[in-house]
Amino acid sequence: MRIAVVGGTGYVGLTTAVGLAARGHIVFCAGRDKKKVENIQMGFPVIYEEGLEKMLKDVLMRRKLIPTTDLRSAVQSSEVSFLCVGTPSREDGSIDLAHIENVTEDVGQALSGRSDYHIVVVKSTVVPGTTEEVVIPILEKSSRKKAGVDFGVCMNPEFLREGHALKDFLSPKELGIVIGELDNRSGNVLLEIYKEFGAEILRTSIRTAEMIKYARNSYLAKDVSFANEIANICQKLGIDYLTVKRGMEMDARIGKGRFLDAGAGFGGSCFPKDVRALMIKAKSEGVEASMLEATLRVNEAQPCKIVELTKLVVGELKGKRIGVLGLAFKPGTDDMREAVSVKVVNTLLGEGAKVFAYDPQALDNARTTFGDRIVYAKRVEEALGNVDACLIVTEWPEFANGKLYNHMRHKVIIDGRRVLDPNNLSSGFIYHAIGFSGPVKT
Repeated sequence: MRIAVVGGTGYVGLTTAVGLAARGHIVFCAGRDKKKVENIQMGFPVIYEEGLEKMLKDVLMRRKLIPTTDLRSAVQSSEVSFLCVGTPSREDGSIDLAHIENVTEDVGQALSGRSDYHIVVVKSTVVPGTTEEVVIPILEKSSRKKAGVDFGVCMNPEFLREGHALKDFLSPKELGIVIGELDNRSGNVLLEIYKEFGAEILRTSIRTAEMIKYARNSYLAKDVSFANEIANICQKLGIDYLTVKRGMEMDARIGKGRFLDAGAGFGGSCFPKDVRALMIKAKSEGVEASMLEATLRVNEAQPCKIVELTKLVVGELKGKRIGVLGLAFKPGTDDMREAVSVKVVNTLLGEGAKVFAYDPQALDNARTTFGDRIVYAKRVEEALGNVDACLIVTEWPEFANGKLYNHMRHKVIIDGRRVLDPNNLSSGFIYHAIGFSGPVKT
């Protein structure tokens, strides 16, 4: 099948484009940014995702992927168009639809000269009602055609986890596939694309599909805030949250899951944005969203906990040298959108500390965020060589190696993600963590 991916230079768009191309489709990867498109044409993805660069080069070599800035040509040359542009938050937390509105108009204009039945698939995250009340009217006006008669429409939410996005797209068995369809004809086309993916497929209405995306992310975000709130209580009571967590997981009704891990809070391009957007949407409909509000309130305060622990151990931060390990919002990505590290570093700087930071992938994005206000280390050793304390903010696996910290002169570690087992540290360390009964000296 010939497919256009509009917004193909972002996380969702590029992963979707490369994944569909790897499945044998001819994919037009359409983006507005000429430099990003040129990089993709040369086989250099503009984001970091495990395995993405190798697969990108492969589909380019096999001529399955066609990066382009010509959106009109991409749509007119394809049978299906996936809309994968960003839907960021406005200042009040509501969803900003400017990008989706702009590309929808462009896609509609491209459809105006077509006589065959083309399917437009909204993959961008939009609040319930957006596809029916915003996207379809724009498509109909700009194409001068009728949805469900001259062209089809579907809503196909993405459930990709950054750091595992390519794997999740190609093997969605654990996450499932949701097809929100305007009519059976539209849904059948998406079913044809996904039927060999080996996952359960739920076909439903467009509005329901939009809601499923928000419900999932809000549920998982709620679990994170719940875990952090319990961990904060445990810490005050001298109880180790990890033991409490193990006791909770023994109950089959709860089960095991990393969303019960306690730490410095959640970030990224999905959880904070989506919970806020759903909360505001609910209020606009006259529905109180108390649990969503509580989820955000706990999360917004959580990054400060790691700074409070640091002050508990080393005292006044003014003039102190603090090493920060991990800047990306999660391991396996270079994405810093709403990363916990931003609030942690800004708080440290506000307290007068000097920050030395290291991240395996996110240093370039960090420079855009922090400028020259912090020192960027190319290796862990550079970040920790002469600091008064080390803060672990992102749970990159390499940070779990206790030997990594042996060269520290001031052996103070504040573990914001419970990455380290203090029993694996050599003697002389002071270790503290969120949800930990410490601090302890090894």
